[in-house]
Amino acid sequence: MVGGSGSFVHAGDDVQVAAYYFPNWGPLQTSEWGLIKWAKPQFEGHLQPKVPAWGFEDENDPAVMARKIEAAASHGIDAFIFDWYFFDPQPGAEKLAGYTPWDGQKYLSRALEQGFLKAPNIGALRFAIMWCNHDVGPARGAVTPATFETLAEYVTATYFAHPSYWTLDGKPYFSIYDTKKFLESFGNDLDAAAAALGRFRERARAAGFPGLHLNAVLFGLPRDTRDEVIRRLGFDSITSYVWIHHSPLPDFPATDYTKAANGYFQAVTKGGGSNGLEQPAATLPVPYHPNVSMGWDSSPRCRNARDWATRRDYPYGAVMVNNTPAAFRESLERARPLAEANPPGQRVVTINSWNEWGEGSYIEPDTTHGMGYLEAIRDVFSRSATRPTDRGVLESSPER
Repeated sequence: MVGGSGSFVHAGDDVQVAAYYFPNWGPLQTSEWGLIKWAKPQFEGHLQPKVPAWGFEDENDPAVMARKIEAAASHGIDAFIFDWYFFDPQPGAEKLAGYTPWDGQKYLSRALEQGFLKAPNIGALRFAIMWCNHDVGPARGAVTPATFETLAEYVTATYFAHPSYWTLDGKPYFSIYDTKKFLESFGNDLDAAAAALGRFRERARAAGFPGLHLNAVLFGLPRDTRDEVIRRLGFDSITSYVWIHHSPLPDFPATDYTKAANGYFQAVTKGGGSNGLEQPAATLPVPYHPNVSMGWDSSPRCRNARDWATRRDYPYGAVMVNNTPAAFRESLERARPLAEANPPGQRVVTINSWNEWGEGSYIEPDTTHGMGYLEAIRDVFSRSATRPTDRGVLESSPER
Protein backbone atom coordinates (compact mmCIF):
# COMPACT_ATOMS: atom_id res chain seq x y z
CA MET A 1 0.00 0.00 0.00
CA VAL A 2 1.13 3.56 -0.66
CA GLY A 3 1.49 5.93 2.22
CA GLY A 4 3.24 9.08 3.33
CA SER A 5 5.33 10.61 0.55
CA GLY A 6 5.69 7.42 -1.51
CA SER A 7 4.69 7.75 -5.16
CA PHE A 8 3.79 5.69 -8.16
CA VAL A 9 6.68 5.43 -10.58
CA HIS A 10 7.19 4.19 -14.13
CA ALA A 11 9.53 2.96 -16.76
CA GLY A 12 9.07 4.58 -20.16
CA ASP A 13 7.34 1.52 -21.59
CA ASP A 14 4.69 1.27 -18.84
CA VAL A 15 1.06 2.10 -19.53
CA GLN A 16 -0.08 4.84 -17.19
CA VAL A 17 -3.69 5.06 -16.01
CA ALA A 18 -5.29 8.47 -15.51
CA ALA A 19 -8.81 8.74 -14.11
CA TYR A 20 -10.92 11.84 -14.67
CA TYR A 21 -12.13 13.44 -11.45
CA PHE A 22 -15.33 15.49 -11.45
CA PRO A 23 -15.27 17.82 -8.41
CA ASN A 24 -18.79 18.50 -7.21
CA TRP A 25 -19.14 16.26 -4.15
CA GLY A 26 -18.89 18.55 -1.16
CA PRO A 27 -21.48 18.91 1.62
CA LEU A 28 -24.74 17.11 0.84
CA GLN A 29 -26.79 20.31 0.72
CA THR A 30 -24.39 22.21 -1.56
CA SER A 31 -23.29 19.61 -4.11
CA GLU A 32 -24.70 16.98 -6.44
CA TRP A 33 -24.90 14.37 -3.70
CA GLY A 34 -28.55 15.27 -3.22
CA LEU A 35 -29.35 14.27 -6.82
CA ILE A 36 -27.65 10.92 -6.29
CA LYS A 37 -29.26 10.19 -2.94
CA TRP A 38 -32.80 10.82 -4.16
CA ALA A 39 -32.54 9.39 -7.68
CA LYS A 40 -35.27 6.91 -8.65
CA PRO A 41 -35.45 4.05 -11.18
CA GLN A 42 -36.84 5.10 -14.54
CA PHE A 43 -37.68 1.62 -15.88
CA GLU A 44 -37.94 -1.95 -14.61
CA GLY A 45 -34.52 -3.22 -13.52
CA HIS A 46 -32.97 0.27 -13.51
CA LEU A 47 -30.40 0.35 -10.70
CA GLN A 48 -31.01 3.67 -9.00
CA PRO A 49 -30.04 5.18 -6.68
CA LYS A 50 -26.34 4.39 -6.80
CA VAL A 51 -24.97 4.42 -3.25
CA PRO A 52 -21.33 5.30 -2.47
CA ALA A 53 -19.75 2.74 -0.15
CA TRP A 54 -18.01 5.50 1.78
CA GLY A 55 -21.15 7.57 2.18
CA PHE A 56 -21.87 11.09 0.95
CA GLU A 57 -18.47 12.47 1.89
CA ASP A 58 -17.13 16.00 1.59
CA GLU A 59 -14.24 15.82 -0.89
CA ASN A 60 -12.99 19.24 0.28
CA ASP A 61 -11.77 17.57 3.49
CA PRO A 62 -8.09 16.50 3.15
CA ALA A 63 -8.74 13.41 5.27
CA VAL A 64 -11.54 12.32 2.92
CA MET A 65 -9.34 12.95 -0.10
CA ALA A 66 -6.52 10.95 1.51
CA ARG A 67 -8.68 7.81 1.42
CA LYS A 68 -9.40 8.37 -2.27
CA ILE A 69 -5.69 8.83 -2.98
CA GLU A 70 -4.82 5.66 -1.06
CA ALA A 71 -7.43 3.60 -2.89
CA ALA A 72 -6.47 4.93 -6.31
CA ALA A 73 -2.72 4.60 -5.90
CA SER A 74 -2.90 1.11 -4.44
CA HIS A 75 -5.05 -0.12 -7.33
CA GLY A 76 -2.98 0.93 -10.31
CA ILE A 77 -4.10 4.51 -10.94
CA ASP A 78 -1.28 6.94 -11.59
CA ALA A 79 -3.07 10.28 -11.81
CA PHE A 80 -6.34 12.09 -11.31
CA ILE A 81 -7.16 14.47 -14.16
CA PHE A 82 -9.33 17.07 -12.46
CA ASP A 83 -12.14 18.68 -14.43
CA TRP A 84 -11.09 22.31 -13.95
CA TYR A 85 -13.03 25.46 -14.79
CA PHE A 86 -11.73 28.99 -15.33
CA PHE A 87 -13.82 31.81 -16.80
CA ASP A 88 -13.78 35.53 -17.43
CA PRO A 89 -14.57 37.51 -14.27
CA GLN A 90 -18.30 37.09 -13.55
CA PRO A 91 -20.46 39.61 -11.68
CA GLY A 92 -22.19 37.77 -8.85
CA ALA A 93 -20.31 34.57 -9.68
CA GLU A 94 -21.34 32.93 -6.41
CA LYS A 95 -24.93 32.84 -7.70
CA LEU A 96 -24.26 31.60 -11.23
CA ALA A 97 -24.67 27.92 -10.45
CA GLY A 98 -27.29 28.29 -7.76
CA TYR A 99 -25.77 26.68 -4.68
CA THR A 100 -22.42 25.65 -6.17
CA PRO A 101 -19.46 27.69 -4.89
CA TRP A 102 -17.20 29.80 -7.09
CA ASP A 103 -13.75 31.06 -6.20
CA GLY A 104 -13.18 34.19 -8.23
CA GLN A 105 -12.77 33.10 -11.85
CA LYS A 106 -12.48 29.45 -10.82
CA TYR A 107 -15.43 27.12 -10.46
CA LEU A 108 -15.48 23.75 -8.64
CA SER A 109 -11.85 24.17 -7.59
CA ARG A 110 -12.11 23.37 -3.89
CA ALA A 111 -11.79 19.59 -4.14
CA LEU A 112 -8.39 20.09 -5.76
CA GLU A 113 -7.09 23.06 -3.81
CA GLN A 114 -8.59 22.42 -0.37
CA GLY A 115 -8.85 18.62 -0.46
CA PHE A 116 -6.32 16.96 -2.75
CA LEU A 117 -3.43 19.41 -2.45
CA LYS A 118 -3.68 19.37 1.35
CA ALA A 119 -4.04 15.61 1.76
CA PRO A 120 -1.26 14.12 3.92
CA ASN A 121 -0.45 11.39 1.35
CA ILE A 122 -0.52 13.55 -1.76
CA GLY A 123 2.88 12.19 -2.80
CA ALA A 124 1.25 8.83 -3.56
CA LEU A 125 -0.65 10.07 -6.63
CA ARG A 126 -0.06 12.49 -9.47
CA PHE A 127 -2.62 15.04 -10.61
CA ALA A 128 -3.26 17.06 -13.75
CA ILE A 129 -6.04 19.25 -15.05
CA MET A 130 -8.38 19.27 -18.00
CA TRP A 131 -9.64 22.77 -18.67
CA CYS A 132 -13.41 22.32 -19.02
CA ASN A 133 -13.91 25.34 -21.24
CA HIS A 134 -17.58 24.76 -21.95
CA ASP A 135 -20.38 27.13 -20.98
CA VAL A 136 -21.70 27.01 -17.41
CA GLY A 137 -24.90 29.03 -17.18
CA PRO A 138 -24.05 32.60 -18.23
CA ALA A 139 -20.31 31.94 -17.94
CA ARG A 140 -18.91 31.44 -21.43
CA GLY A 141 -16.33 28.82 -22.24
CA ALA A 142 -14.85 31.09 -24.92
CA VAL A 143 -12.91 33.38 -22.62
CA THR A 144 -11.02 36.51 -23.64
CA PRO A 145 -7.36 36.22 -24.70
CA ALA A 146 -6.42 38.16 -21.55
CA THR A 147 -8.22 35.61 -19.38
CA PHE A 148 -6.32 32.78 -21.06
CA GLU A 149 -3.03 34.52 -20.21
CA THR A 150 -4.17 34.77 -16.59
CA LEU A 151 -5.14 31.10 -16.67
CA ALA A 152 -1.76 30.01 -18.06
CA GLU A 153 0.10 32.05 -15.45
CA TYR A 154 -2.03 30.65 -12.62
CA VAL A 155 -1.75 27.03 -13.77
CA THR A 156 2.02 27.25 -14.19
CA ALA A 157 2.64 28.88 -10.82
CA THR A 158 0.04 27.00 -8.76
CA TYR A 159 -0.16 23.51 -10.26
CA PHE A 160 2.86 22.79 -12.47
CA ALA A 161 5.13 23.90 -9.63
CA HIS A 162 3.70 21.24 -7.33
CA PRO A 163 5.92 18.14 -7.02
CA SER A 164 2.93 15.83 -7.58
CA TYR A 165 1.92 17.35 -10.90
CA TRP A 166 1.74 14.69 -13.61
CA THR A 167 4.25 14.90 -16.44
CA LEU A 168 4.83 12.92 -19.63
CA ASP A 169 8.48 12.91 -20.71
CA GLY A 170 9.02 15.53 -18.04
CA LYS A 171 6.42 17.91 -19.52
CA PRO A 172 3.37 18.90 -17.45
CA TYR A 173 0.15 17.51 -18.92
CA PHE A 174 -2.56 20.06 -19.71
CA SER A 175 -5.75 19.04 -21.50
CA ILE A 176 -8.28 21.22 -23.32
CA TYR A 177 -11.83 19.86 -23.37
CA ASP A 178 -13.27 21.98 -26.18
CA THR A 179 -10.78 23.17 -28.78
CA LYS A 180 -13.55 24.79 -30.84
CA LYS A 181 -14.37 27.03 -27.86
CA PHE A 182 -10.67 27.75 -27.39
CA LEU A 183 -10.43 28.96 -30.99
CA GLU A 184 -13.49 31.15 -30.43
CA SER A 185 -11.51 32.88 -27.67
CA PHE A 186 -9.22 34.18 -30.42
CA GLY A 187 -11.87 34.96 -33.00
CA ASN A 188 -11.11 31.64 -34.73
CA ASP A 189 -7.70 33.07 -35.65
CA LEU A 190 -5.50 29.98 -35.68
CA ASP A 191 -2.29 32.01 -35.62
CA ALA A 192 -3.39 33.97 -32.54
CA ALA A 193 -4.46 30.79 -30.74
CA ALA A 194 -1.17 29.08 -31.58
CA ALA A 195 0.78 32.11 -30.33
CA ALA A 196 -1.08 32.00 -27.00
CA LEU A 197 -0.21 28.33 -26.57
CA GLY A 198 3.36 29.13 -27.52
CA ARG A 199 3.51 31.61 -24.66
CA PHE A 200 2.05 28.94 -22.36
CA ARG A 201 4.87 26.58 -23.37
CA GLU A 202 7.43 29.30 -22.69
CA ARG A 203 5.99 29.73 -19.20
CA ALA A 204 6.47 25.99 -18.61
CA ARG A 205 10.07 26.18 -19.86
CA ALA A 206 10.76 29.20 -17.68
CA ALA A 207 9.49 27.14 -14.72
CA GLY A 208 12.15 24.51 -15.43
CA PHE A 209 10.28 22.02 -17.60
CA PRO A 210 11.37 20.92 -21.09
CA GLY A 211 8.01 22.09 -22.44
CA LEU A 212 4.29 21.47 -22.13
CA HIS A 213 2.44 18.26 -22.94
CA LEU A 214 -0.70 19.65 -24.57
CA ASN A 215 -3.61 17.23 -24.88
CA ALA A 216 -6.92 17.74 -26.68
CA VAL A 217 -10.18 15.91 -26.06
CA LEU A 218 -11.20 14.62 -29.48
CA PHE A 219 -14.87 15.47 -28.98
CA GLY A 220 -14.05 19.20 -28.94
CA LEU A 221 -11.92 19.38 -32.09
CA PRO A 222 -13.40 20.92 -35.25
CA ARG A 223 -14.30 18.16 -37.69
CA ASP A 224 -13.40 19.67 -41.06
CA THR A 225 -10.03 21.11 -40.00
CA ARG A 226 -9.17 18.59 -37.29
CA ASP A 227 -5.66 17.63 -38.39
CA GLU A 228 -4.64 21.15 -39.36
CA VAL A 229 -5.73 22.45 -35.95
CA ILE A 230 -3.86 19.66 -34.15
CA ARG A 231 -0.66 20.48 -36.03
CA ARG A 232 -0.91 24.25 -35.91
CA LEU A 233 -1.73 24.38 -32.20
CA GLY A 234 0.97 21.83 -31.42
CA PHE A 235 -1.07 19.25 -29.56
CA ASP A 236 1.08 16.37 -28.30
CA SER A 237 -1.73 13.85 -27.81
CA ILE A 238 -5.46 13.29 -28.22
CA THR A 239 -7.82 11.38 -25.97
CA SER A 240 -11.53 10.97 -25.24
CA TYR A 241 -13.53 11.84 -22.16
CA VAL A 242 -16.28 9.25 -22.48
CA TRP A 243 -17.34 6.59 -24.98
CA ILE A 244 -20.72 8.06 -25.84
CA HIS A 245 -19.03 11.06 -27.48
CA HIS A 246 -18.07 8.74 -30.33
CA SER A 247 -20.58 5.90 -30.21
CA PRO A 248 -24.06 6.91 -29.02
CA LEU A 249 -26.03 4.28 -27.14
CA PRO A 250 -28.24 2.54 -29.72
CA ASP A 251 -30.87 0.91 -27.50
CA PHE A 252 -33.39 2.79 -25.33
CA PRO A 253 -33.92 2.76 -22.43
CA ALA A 254 -30.90 0.52 -21.81
CA THR A 255 -27.89 -0.53 -23.88
CA ASP A 256 -25.74 -3.46 -22.84
CA TYR A 257 -22.27 -2.38 -21.70
CA THR A 258 -20.46 -4.84 -23.96
CA LYS A 259 -22.41 -3.57 -26.96
CA ALA A 260 -21.39 -0.01 -26.09
CA ALA A 261 -17.77 -1.12 -25.67
CA ASN A 262 -17.82 -2.83 -29.05
CA GLY A 263 -19.07 0.37 -30.66
CA TYR A 264 -16.28 2.45 -29.15
CA PHE A 265 -13.41 0.06 -29.87
CA GLN A 266 -14.72 -0.50 -33.38
CA ALA A 267 -14.59 3.26 -33.95
CA VAL A 268 -11.07 3.54 -32.50
CA THR A 269 -9.62 0.74 -34.60
CA LYS A 270 -11.71 0.87 -37.79
CA GLY A 271 -13.57 4.17 -37.78
CA GLY A 272 -17.26 4.63 -38.34
CA GLY A 273 -17.79 6.57 -35.12
CA SER A 274 -18.58 10.24 -34.56
CA ASN A 275 -16.95 13.41 -33.23
CA GLY A 276 -13.50 12.65 -34.57
CA LEU A 277 -13.59 8.88 -34.91
CA GLU A 278 -15.20 8.77 -38.32
CA GLN A 279 -11.79 7.36 -39.31
CA PRO A 280 -9.56 5.13 -37.13
CA ALA A 281 -7.62 6.83 -34.35
CA ALA A 282 -4.41 5.77 -36.11
CA THR A 283 -5.13 8.43 -38.75
CA LEU A 284 -4.66 11.20 -36.18
CA PRO A 285 -1.38 13.10 -36.59
CA VAL A 286 -0.42 12.56 -32.92
CA PRO A 287 -0.85 9.60 -30.53
CA TYR A 288 -4.34 8.80 -29.27
CA HIS A 289 -4.73 7.74 -25.64
CA PRO A 290 -7.56 5.18 -25.48
CA ASN A 291 -10.40 5.65 -23.02
CA VAL A 292 -12.30 3.15 -20.89
CA SER A 293 -15.69 4.26 -19.59
CA MET A 294 -17.16 2.43 -16.62
CA GLY A 295 -20.75 3.13 -17.64
CA TRP A 296 -23.33 5.78 -18.46
CA ASP A 297 -26.48 6.80 -16.59
CA SER A 298 -27.13 10.53 -16.33
CA SER A 299 -30.72 10.05 -15.13
CA PRO A 300 -30.00 11.49 -11.63
CA ARG A 301 -29.45 14.86 -13.28
CA CYS A 302 -32.98 14.68 -14.69
CA ARG A 303 -34.22 15.20 -11.12
CA ASN A 304 -36.77 12.37 -11.44
CA ALA A 305 -38.62 14.24 -14.19
CA ARG A 306 -41.86 12.62 -15.32
CA ASP A 307 -40.99 13.01 -19.02
CA TRP A 308 -37.75 11.02 -18.80
CA ALA A 309 -39.02 8.27 -21.13
CA THR A 310 -39.98 10.68 -23.92
CA ARG A 311 -36.84 12.83 -24.14
CA ARG A 312 -33.41 12.15 -25.61
CA ASP A 313 -31.58 15.44 -24.95
CA TYR A 314 -28.89 15.46 -22.25
CA PRO A 315 -29.20 14.47 -19.42
CA TYR A 316 -32.08 12.33 -20.68
CA GLY A 317 -31.55 9.30 -22.89
CA ALA A 318 -30.43 5.69 -22.72
CA VAL A 319 -28.30 4.24 -19.95
CA MET A 320 -25.74 1.40 -19.91
CA VAL A 321 -26.56 -1.81 -18.08
CA ASN A 322 -24.56 -4.92 -17.17
CA ASN A 323 -21.47 -2.78 -16.61
CA THR A 324 -20.05 -5.18 -14.03
CA PRO A 325 -16.43 -5.10 -12.86
CA ALA A 326 -15.80 -8.19 -15.03
CA ALA A 327 -17.13 -6.40 -18.14
CA PHE A 328 -15.13 -3.30 -17.22
CA ARG A 329 -12.01 -5.43 -16.91
CA GLU A 330 -12.54 -6.82 -20.42
CA SER A 331 -12.56 -3.27 -21.75
CA LEU A 332 -9.37 -2.45 -19.86
CA GLU A 333 -7.77 -5.49 -21.48
CA ARG A 334 -8.84 -4.21 -24.91
CA ALA A 335 -7.48 -0.73 -24.23
CA ARG A 336 -4.08 -1.78 -22.91
CA PRO A 337 -2.56 -3.02 -26.22
CA LEU A 338 -3.83 0.13 -27.95
CA ALA A 339 -1.90 2.22 -25.43
CA GLU A 340 1.16 -0.04 -25.68
CA ALA A 341 1.26 0.60 -29.43
CA ASN A 342 2.00 4.28 -28.75
CA PRO A 343 5.58 5.57 -28.45
CA PRO A 344 7.27 5.52 -25.01
CA GLY A 345 6.02 8.42 -22.92
CA GLN A 346 2.65 8.31 -24.69
CA ARG A 347 1.33 5.04 -23.27
CA VAL A 348 -1.70 6.26 -21.39
CA VAL A 349 -5.25 5.00 -20.78
CA THR A 350 -7.82 7.50 -19.55
CA ILE A 351 -10.71 6.33 -17.37
CA ASN A 352 -14.16 7.83 -17.14
CA SER A 353 -14.08 8.28 -14.30
CA TRP A 354 -13.21 8.28 -10.63
CA ASN A 355 -16.49 9.85 -9.54
CA GLU A 356 -18.95 10.89 -12.27
CA TRP A 357 -21.81 9.70 -10.06
CA GLY A 358 -24.21 12.06 -11.83
CA GLU A 359 -23.47 10.31 -15.13
CA GLY A 360 -23.24 6.78 -13.76
CA SER A 361 -19.57 6.40 -14.67
CA TYR A 362 -17.49 5.99 -11.52
CA ILE A 363 -14.91 3.55 -10.20
CA GLU A 364 -15.05 4.78 -6.62
CA PRO A 365 -16.51 1.94 -4.51
CA ASP A 366 -20.28 1.62 -4.25
CA THR A 367 -22.50 -0.66 -2.16
CA THR A 368 -23.16 -3.01 -5.10
CA HIS A 369 -19.69 -3.86 -6.37
CA GLY A 370 -17.42 -2.57 -3.61
CA MET A 371 -13.84 -2.20 -4.83
CA GLY A 372 -14.51 -4.33 -7.91
CA TYR A 373 -13.75 -1.69 -10.53
CA LEU A 374 -10.53 -0.68 -8.79
CA GLU A 375 -9.50 -4.30 -8.49
CA ALA A 376 -10.01 -4.72 -12.24
CA ILE A 377 -7.59 -1.84 -12.89
CA ARG A 378 -5.06 -3.29 -10.47
CA ASP A 379 -5.24 -6.70 -12.13
CA VAL A 380 -4.86 -5.44 -15.70
CA PHE A 381 -2.19 -2.83 -15.03
CA SER A 382 0.00 -4.57 -12.45
CA ARG A 383 3.66 -3.55 -12.43
CA SER A 384 7.02 -4.83 -11.30
CA ALA A 385 8.36 -3.83 -7.91
CA THR A 386 10.81 -1.05 -8.82
CA ARG A 387 11.05 1.39 -11.71
CA PRO A 388 12.43 4.87 -12.43
CA THR A 389 10.31 8.00 -12.36
CA ASP A 390 10.36 10.39 -15.29
CA ARG A 391 12.61 12.59 -13.14
CA GLY A 392 15.16 9.83 -12.76
CA VAL A 393 14.58 8.83 -9.13
CA LEU A 394 14.22 5.15 -8.16
CA GLU A 395 11.43 4.37 -5.74
CA SER A 396 9.42 1.33 -4.72
CA SER A 397 5.96 0.89 -6.18
CA PRO A 398 3.10 -0.49 -4.07
CA GLU A 399 2.78 -4.18 -3.48
CA ARG A 400 0.48 -5.98 -5.87
